[in-house]
Amino acid sequence: MRTVIAGGHGKIARRLERLLAGRGDQVSGLIRQPSQAGAVLAAGAEPVVCDLESAAAEEVALHLEGADAAVFAAGAGPGSGAARKDTVDRGAAVLFADAAEQVGVRRLLVVSSMGTDEEPPPGTDPVFAAYLRAKAAADENIRARTGLYWTILRPGRLTDDHGTGRVLLSASGAPRGAVTRDDVAAVLLALLDQPATAGLTLDLVNGETPIPAAVAAVATGD
Repeated sequence: MRTVIAGGHGKIARRLERLLAGRGDQVSGLIRQPSQAGAVLAAGAEPVVCDLESAAAEEVALHLEGADAAVFAAGAGPGSGAARKDTVDRGAAVLFADAAEQVGVRRLLVVSSMGTDEEPPPGTDPVFAAYLRAKAAADENIRARTGLYWTILRPGRLTDDHGTGRVLLSASGAPRGAVTRDDVAAVLLALLDQPATAGLTLDLVNGETPIPAAVAAVATGD
């Protein structure tokens, strides 16, 4: 199986790259800067320099040729302003989906965020509000596509704690909470292996259910 990950240098992406490479899969990580290549290689993935803020869909499509699945795990990141929330968290997600459709990569996972269902409340930091709106717009665009087997994963507050292997994964909403990046990556891996989760938008926080059981439950609607 070959998977292409947008935002290949990110913390969640590199964890997923290690999991995929560890079981013998082929994985490519799209990165913005050549200086990020070493970390992606160390995670077991092939680094591919492709700036999703400036690339055309045709260029991105070339890097997706022959892939079995695509994962959008890119983000403007801390310290970026409202404008880049739109160009990366929305624009790049839409571009990546366009490219996947062009070359027939049907399976697409998108890492979004909890809190995108409603307009940010008054008093929300303007940049964070822009981030939530960008994610919401990207999610809406992805959900409207009929040519992709998409799954949108919306983690809660991310931490770098060691993974627990236990989560609350829900297609009907979940209480606000934290989730480790280790567990987000492990859930993404399980979702890649479970095509019956296509068409679902899933909230994710740490919980009590082992990850394989949690993914199996949402796949069957339990």
